[in-house]
Amino acid sequence: VVQETEERTAPTKEEQIKAQTAEDTYRQLNLFGDVFERVRAQYVEPMTDEELIENAVEGLLTSLDPHSSYLDDDDYKDMQVQTRGEFGGLGIEVTMENGFVKVVSPIDETPAAKAGVEAGDYITHLDGEQVMGLSLSEAVDKMRGKVGAPIKLTIVREGADETLEIEIIRDIIKIKSVKSRIEREDIGYIRITTFNQNTMPGVEKAFQDIKAEAGDKIIGYVLDLRNNPGGLLDQAISVSDAFLDKGEIVSTRGRNESDTKRDNATPGDLAEGKPMIVLLNGGSASASEIVAGALQDHRRAIIVGTKSFGKGSVQTVIPLPGHGAMRLTTARYYTPSGRSIQAEGIEPDISIEQAKLEEIKSYRRTRESDLRGAISNDSKVQQKLKEETEKATGEKEEADEPEDYQLNRAMDLLRGVVLYSDRMNNNVKVARKTQK
Repeated sequence: VVQETEERTAPTKEEQIKAQTAEDTYRQLNLFGDVFERVRAQYVEPMTDEELIENAVEGLLTSLDPHSSYLDDDDYKDMQVQTRGEFGGLGIEVTMENGFVKVVSPIDETPAAKAGVEAGDYITHLDGEQVMGLSLSEAVDKMRGKVGAPIKLTIVREGADETLEIEIIRDIIKIKSVKSRIEREDIGYIRITTFNQNTMPGVEKAFQDIKAEAGDKIIGYVLDLRNNPGGLLDQAISVSDAFLDKGEIVSTRGRNESDTKRDNATPGDLAEGKPMIVLLNGGSASASEIVAGALQDHRRAIIVGTKSFGKGSVQTVIPLPGHGAMRLTTARYYTPSGRSIQAEGIEPDISIEQAKLEEIKSYRRTRESDLRGAISNDSKVQQKLKEETEKATGEKEEADEPEDYQLNRAMDLLRGVVLYSDRMNNNVKVARKTQK
């Protein structure tokens, strides 16, 4: 007798969700109610109902993913201030990873950046207190404080043999989201530090300033998105649109097919079709990756630097009247070619690590000044007088800033692209003349 056995597989999560009934939901809510009453009545320390409910909501949201969270009234107000471009703190964008606070990126010209905090650093202690066990919002609250008050961060950094102790003085963080200048007399450099309400107006003003100063001499542009932690989605779309004439910029796809939204470019290019280089690194996240992905897929710019952070999810802030708000992950975003950046990041077209150029030490050689009876250099007298003047006045010329290796290579590449394009255009013109 042959017995046939029917293979049964465990139901998928989607099947389980579909099979749920209102009765199942009420049963689970009864479980929550039972636990709530037990904690309320028997926990060793008395707690208010508001504290218990807020902690339960926080636990519900933070268990979903690293970016969903509950914002009480104070946190919600702080978030609204941050998107306007001014707030108090250290000046770092952070997330939670493996129980530790991970630095997405330090914000330019803030206490954290000046103190040497780097993208990818793991913060393990705050003023000697373990971060493990804290929620992200609790850790951020501890980093905030009175302006002028110091805080000591214990940091684990990739490549460092020992943990680092960095003391930072809290300050008011004023973010100038867009900075610009002219490099090498004919290259427009635009740096976007974050995507807040001032970003797109700042980009437009940057182009106006560059054109007013350099006129027709500009051969191309470098858009620097390194250590830009992201920000407002609508600003990322506007910045991408500023360099694209047509086509999709980004699509956001939610849980249901009806939640899919596509944003398309409109005619007009602030760079007037001139070559562009976009600089990225591991601190470039979210909105930065939307811009880089759109320009890369449309072949509007060459992406240079290192792989980006890889945050490809969209958070919606939903106000809860009388109770702050909730930040909930509601969609994933995709580049025009359909790529999801979540946990993958944007791969640069040309990978260039940031490098530090150092002088190679060599053996000391005999010089003219070592020879017996060598004639003295009278300019040393002038140098001595200059040093004495500096001591007396307290003034000293600032040392040159360290070379930005990635930026310099990006500008070299831009110049090469322009030269190649000019040569190809000339060859086409010559070919047309010979045909005539």
